Amino acid sequence: MINETALLESQTLRGSVLDRTDVLDRVKALSLLPDGMHVTTAMVASYFSVTVEVIRALVHDHRAELEGSGYRVLTGPELSYFKQLSGIQSRTRSLALFSRRAVLNIAMLLRDSDVARQVRVYLLDMEYLARTQPVENPAPADTATLDARIDQRITHILGRTVVPMFNALIETSGEHRRELLALRAGVQRIEKRLRQHHTRLQRLEGPREDRPLAGVMAAMDAMNGREFEEHVAELLRRDGCTNVVVQGGGRDRGIDITALTADGRRIVVQCKRFAPHLSITSPEVQKFIGAAKVLHDSDVALFVATCPFTRDAQNIAADSGITAVHRGLVEEWSAGAALTVLE
Repeated sequence: MINETALLESQTLRGSVLDRTDVLDRVKALSLLPDGMHVTTAMVASYFSVTVEVIRALVHDHRAELEGSGYRVLTGPELSYFKQLSGIQSRTRSLALFSRRAVLNIAMLLRDSDVARQVRVYLLDMEYLARTQPVENPAPADTATLDARIDQRITHILGRTVVPMFNALIETSGEHRRELLALRAGVQRIEKRLRQHHTRLQRLEGPREDRPLAGVMAAMDAMNGREFEEHVAELLRRDGCTNVVVQGGGRDRGIDITALTADGRRIVVQCKRFAPHLSITSPEVQKFIGAAKVLHDSDVALFVATCPFTRDAQNIAADSGITAVHRGLVEEWSAGAALTVLE
């Protein structure tokens, strides 16, 4: 297995894994600019919990490599058009942009960042599993299972390939921009319908004991933060909740989803789609308590995560009336089991 030091030192090794940008969202949600493709220097610094100066110094030392992975600086008319497209209000005469590949490249160069280290560890673990996992002949699948797998694959292609392609075309288009926007909206509608169809197929597959749970978590681990929130919202609807709203954006006041139980109790939900080797800590739970109990006056507060909770975090949640839905419970809930607090 490749060790972390070799990855830090070898540009060739870094280049061999640059396409695994999905690991970024598996460790921590990466916020993108409205074009859905780029982040600024400040956003990169925020993701890795370092200063802007640290990122700029890294770019200075490895500029050629980072440009090869998608780093660029916009100026002149190109910058003006990008500001208009992205709604950026700034008088700056240049703007440095990082693609997701460039952000992953930063993670493989940045030594003094816990987040960067977690990305490297997770990346190396995924590469090791991909190279060592034995190849098995697939068992015959029934029609419903095959349809579900096809839907998942098509949804993945639409979300990760076709939509970003439209984003790139829209960014550089002129008179055809309106037509491209309409086409992208159509593709996104198809993607949403396929995801809903896949959820319905899951319901038809029978009770939890008849389903492979490993596939449930594999599907969730492949989601980004927004997709995970939509998944949790769909679980709430499945279990009879009404008025389910995914908040999103910067005005959610610490809450990702609001809803009502079947008997009218107010629900607030915080969703964290973290890598399974990470943990929800007590400060994160304490922050949610303030939002759930003080700002939103909730009756039911769910902290849903794809990773474990530390013991302190679990104790604080229990003492404060917060339901900690850890990775194991998310797995069971997604596979058909109901959450007791919602009954």
